[in-house]
Amino acid sequence: MRRTRPSPLLGLGLAGLVVAFLAELGAAAAGRAILVPPVTLPVALVLITAILLTLAWQIRQSTRSRSARRVDPFIAMRVAVLAKASSLSGALLLGLGLGVVAYILTRSVVPAVASLWLAIGMALGAAILLAGGLLAEHFCTLPPDDDHDHDEGGAARV
Repeated sequence: MRRTRPSPLLGLGLAGLVVAFLAELGAAAAGRAILVPPVTLPVALVLITAILLTLAWQIRQSTRSRSARRVDPFIAMRVAVLAKASSLSGALLLGLGLGVVAYILTRSVVPAVASLWLAIGMALGAAILLAGGLLAEHFCTLPPDDDHDHDEGGAARV
């Protein structure tokens, strides 16, 4: 599995921003209430990040120390995939949150201040999930080999 590159993160963030802005614009044009993220969303995103970093830290400690405790490769791979998914979904949710904030701030009549703070909270929670996912992905990488006595072919140097 390859590390997450910046281009998909930027693409998802930009797509989320455009979709959220257009969805809010469409809802307002249809005479419906704008979409406001719930209060629990930022809390849930931060909680997911904390759980992910806890799991990834355990893997990092097992791979970096010389203890006899082995890492189950299936669990390590699952945590790495969860970290990658968290960073990608964090980028998308960050874009969605910024799209809602952009819509609210561009209106001539600003909606309730609470909806603005909820959208900002969603964007902050998503940014924390994005950063936590990237950090957890870094924690799940293997350290470089200490065996510098062998060349690339595997033969020992003399």
